[in-house]
Amino acid sequence: MAAATHLDSVLGKATAILRAFGVDDHVLTLAELVRRTGLHKATTYRLCGELVELRLLDKTSGGYRLSGGLFELGMRASAERSLLELAVPFMQDLYERTHETVHLGVREGTEVMYISKLGGHRQASSPSRVGGRLPLHCTAIGKVLLAFAPTVVRRSMLSGALERRTPHTIVRPGQLSRSLADARRRGVAFEREESALGINCVAAPIAVAGQVVAALSLTGPTSRFRPEQHSP
Repeated sequence: MAAATHLDSVLGKATAILRAFGVDDHVLTLAELVRRTGLHKATTYRLCGELVELRLLDKTSGGYRLSGGLFELGMRASAERSLLELAVPFMQDLYERTHETVHLGVREGTEVMYISKLGGHRQASSPSRVGGRLPLHCTAIGKVLLAFAPTVVRRSMLSGALERRTPHTIVRPGQLSRSLADARRRGVAFEREESALGINCVAAPIAVAGQVVAALSLTGPTSRFRPEQHSP
């Protein structure tokens, strides 16, 4: 449920409705939007109607879905667009060399947000989605971003509870701290079935003027993918 302070304004309520959609949600009913936002049914219905008129939502027979107008706005986000324009050629090179799944991600708080993903017909079954998020501590791309994040960010992450997503997820702060120190020393981070079973991953940071702004990763199935071989 959205924070109450964000629901005091019309803009906050409209934003809560838009953010109620998850990466895998195609259509949400009015009742589900009410449940996820905590807004009154009449308010949700009225705002959904206005968002449809503004081309931020589409009305369907099953409820509401995010509209193409949001995609247009998203493509105008200058930082992500510039990063994509610069990174995609290198992502394509990585894919052609390895034929494994290539990710581009940035840090958003304590999560990695995936802004691009390339993979072929034999790509590994990964929980990542473009526009989706995963905890920093259980992915290679997240760990390398966390390793080069400000000290206060690492301390905050290490002092909180770490979600266990698989039996291999690192949930002990001391072990994660050592993993992050190793990533800073080597310039790469690894994941071994920590976000999902059956996949391994290696990631490296992207720095601009000495500051890490994003990271690239390669992901493959444990049956054939050895992340250390791709570190260079």
